[in-house]
Amino acid sequence: MRGVGLAGWSLRRLRLVLGLFLLALAIPTGLLVAHAYEQLQWQAFRQQQRLAEELTARIDAQLSRLVDAEEARAFADYAFLVAGGEATPRFVQRSPLSSYPPAPGLPGLVGHFQVDGAGTLTSPLVPREPALAKEYGVGADELVQRIALRDELRRLLAGAVGRGERVVAREAETAKATPRPQAADSASAAAAASGARRKDAPTEAKSVPQSVFDALADAAPPSRATDRGAPLGRVEDLKLAERFQQAAPAAGGAPAPAPLPEAQTLARAEKRGVRKERSAIVDAATPETDAVTAQAGPVAMFGSEIGPFQARRLDSGHFVLFRDAWRDGQRYVQGLLLAQDPFLAETVGSALRETVLSQTTDVVVAWRSVVLTGFAGQASRRYAVGTEGLAGELLYRTRLSAPLDGLELVYSVGSLPAGPGASIVGWLATVLALVMLGGVFLLYRLGARQLALARQQQDFVAAVSHELKTPLTSIRMYGEMLREGWAPEEKKAAYYAYIHDESERLTRLIGNVLQLARMTRDELRLAPRSLPAGELLATATAKIASQVERAGFALLTESDGKADAAVVELDPDAFSQILINLVDNAIKFSGQAANKSIDIGCRLAHGSRVAFSVRDHGPGVPRDQMRKIFRLFYRGEDALTRETAGTGIGLALVRQLADAMGGTVDVQNRDPGAEFTVSFPLARPASPPVP
Repeated sequence: MRGVGLAGWSLRRLRLVLGLFLLALAIPTGLLVAHAYEQLQWQAFRQQQRLAEELTARIDAQLSRLVDAEEARAFADYAFLVAGGEATPRFVQRSPLSSYPPAPGLPGLVGHFQVDGAGTLTSPLVPREPALAKEYGVGADELVQRIALRDELRRLLAGAVGRGERVVAREAETAKATPRPQAADSASAAAAASGARRKDAPTEAKSVPQSVFDALADAAPPSRATDRGAPLGRVEDLKLAERFQQAAPAAGGAPAPAPLPEAQTLARAEKRGVRKERSAIVDAATPETDAVTAQAGPVAMFGSEIGPFQARRLDSGHFVLFRDAWRDGQRYVQGLLLAQDPFLAETVGSALRETVLSQTTDVVVAWRSVVLTGFAGQASRRYAVGTEGLAGELLYRTRLSAPLDGLELVYSVGSLPAGPGASIVGWLATVLALVMLGGVFLLYRLGARQLALARQQQDFVAAVSHELKTPLTSIRMYGEMLREGWAPEEKKAAYYAYIHDESERLTRLIGNVLQLARMTRDELRLAPRSLPAGELLATATAKIASQVERAGFALLTESDGKADAAVVELDPDAFSQILINLVDNAIKFSGQAANKSIDIGCRLAHGSRVAFSVRDHGPGVPRDQMRKIFRLFYRGEDALTRETAGTGIGLALVRQLADAMGGTVDVQNRDPGAEFTVSFPLARPASPPVP
């Protein structure tokens, strides 16, 4: 029978085995899904990393073009007036740097300046002779604004004097011991003179010694203890995770990108080396010149050597780009000031906003590891699983090209967009999880049913053994008494009748078992015939009359003429077995009833069916067991308190036989007792009864 293989099992053991089975499936599946997600995360990370590389290259190229344009400016452009024309200048015009407000060639431009060896700062915004400004097309109000801007440039640069004082002192100590070229001696003497004049505060405020720029050029990167310009901290303080940077080779992808190569920076520095040019210089006007020359001043040609730009950041938060220029043995420092926030916002922030990185990535801008500002990405999408752990993951870090090689761009991942296969992996993981959970649940239900069936079969075997043993023992006992002549003559008839009844009981029990076996093996063969319902009921009643009578019950039948004449197509033997099992069940459960009678009825139901009913007057069927009593091997009473005999297959056979012949079975509680109803469809309409 089914369920024999589960002998000795319990629900607890079944749950344990299925739990281990689910765990054995879930662990490799989870690892597979996690590995797939890790690969997708790495691919998405590398995609964002490539976008960061491309963005950095665009920013660096843009700044390089702007710096190259500034480096290409002639020495004379830093004066208010420049000489125009061919090789031999023929006219004088205003410098392209003299426009006001300053032309925004570089974002955040404050203004250009030039410092001579004496520390005098001039700007192409203001003519050397302010009194002649009107002759050059500069109004009085505008001249005031130009002078104010020049003074602002002087003030900002003078703020770095403290850095230059150490250089001035060092030069003064070694001036006598170290011979210098004439140009250098002139510059040092001018620097020393300007340093001596610093004792006078007003004079110091009006000069910017060239030693300031020497100090800026020689200054080491600020340390953590001495850096006063790092209100936002340093890059190291960000503590960005580097899980993907370190796991790149293990993940099977390309290695993490390196900063801009040092060789590239050096090559660019060599390309930006000292260049020579010949410039036309417009000297200051003098009272002796004529009217035409008085507007411009005399023009002279000089050879100049111009060095590449250097970039530094002032404590005021401004960037200064400056270069050394030599003319006629004299040193000049030329350069420009940039306001930090607008410069970074226009070059880095605007470029970031134009890319998809703005949705996922944060960018920190640092100067020599000192954090200057940050541009936060507006993350709108999250990765399917475990994305929050990527917040603050280092994506890319690099320096820009010289002279802005002090600027660092640090990209960190705020959130990664879902990769192209993330949705597929997510759906597959969900489907796998549902299939595994659903499969284990179904296996558990099937196993639980098999365990219940196995227990029911064990109970059935015990019940059948008891049911067979009891009548066989009685038959054997009475047979031996009759054979040995021990039975009185007046009781022999009763003993013979008892042996007959017990044999019929055995016949019914064995018939049920054989019928169950045939139905279990799908070997049930029915031979339906079209017969009147009254004839079927009479045949079945004749078979059970003696059974009811010997049990001490009265058999009552009730039917109307229309129901008796109704024709149904049934197997007579199967129908008789249905009624026999129902009557046997009624006798069994109403043995203690005060009214010991069995009512069998036949009636038309809904005009197209014939309903046969069997009612007892016992305690009825508990409401919670009305659906269970038709299950195979089910017995409503507890095994320890069961008072009635039975195998638990009688009502199950009633249901199966009725279903096989197209019928239905139902039970209802009456007051008192229970009524079982079996209904079948009509084979043809009922004919009126014959009078």
